[in-house]
Amino acid sequence: MSKKTTYSIITAAILIIIYSYNLLSQKQQEKQVVNRGTIIKKDTNEYFLPTSTTGQVVHHKGYSLSYHESHEQAEWVAYELKKAHLSNTNFKRPYFEIDKTIKTKAAHWRNYKKSGYDRGHLCPAGDRKYSKEAHDETFLTSNISPQKHDFNAGIWNRLEQKVRYWANKYDGVFVVSGGVLKGKMKTIGDEKVSVPNLFYKVLIDNNSGKTKMLAFLIPHKESKKPLYDFVVSVDEIEELTGIDFFPELKDDKENKLEASNNYKNWSFN
Repeated sequence: MSKKTTYSIITAAILIIIYSYNLLSQKQQEKQVVNRGTIIKKDTNEYFLPTSTTGQVVHHKGYSLSYHESHEQAEWVAYELKKAHLSNTNFKRPYFEIDKTIKTKAAHWRNYKKSGYDRGHLCPAGDRKYSKEAHDETFLTSNISPQKHDFNAGIWNRLEQKVRYWANKYDGVFVVSGGVLKGKMKTIGDEKVSVPNLFYKVLIDNNSGKTKMLAFLIPHKESKKPLYDFVVSVDEIEELTGIDFFPELKDDKENKLEASNNYKNWSFN
């Protein structure tokens, strides 16, 4: 083998190694960013994560959550629903599984059995149809809350469908959902899973121009009222829950947006 050929082989090998290293580094950066010492995957968009009143934040691949051990459910579940995430793919519905990443131990799905309540998704399976893994991940018990069937299949489902409409129209929205874990609540199961009297959903659109927010606070019962009847300010939900929803926004912008209950910039058609 000539020196020229040897040199060419060595050069090619070095280039392959450099390319592989750069590709690996790029993939790692795409999967996660580091923010205040916490590893957060890029898809969640850590800029919009709320504060946690419990200190137990878990980051799954398709959503993040703050688990409230006293109520055996998440106080919030947050995720970005991009236009590219929307899909009509129908995956087989899996069994619910205990979320083993919860350090204080997540509630067992058996608490819901014969309770009279649905296992209500906070991050809907319908919002994570872009892959089977993301879809199946929504069936972890940390992502559910007890919901009456007519509420879950009724107004809550209507709101979930409207969120998909906005995600498509505005090229993605960031979503935070949960039950208001305050006041006197019923409980179900041996682990005494709390049944919220109110559920909320907070949205922020930072993709289609001027940043806008929208918040819903809905009593835990079915209603035929239009969705805009349940629009409230983000401030109202923060006062009820003790959660600061968008702490990374500049204070002047955050204060103005969170004080408003104006929904005119959102299409309800």
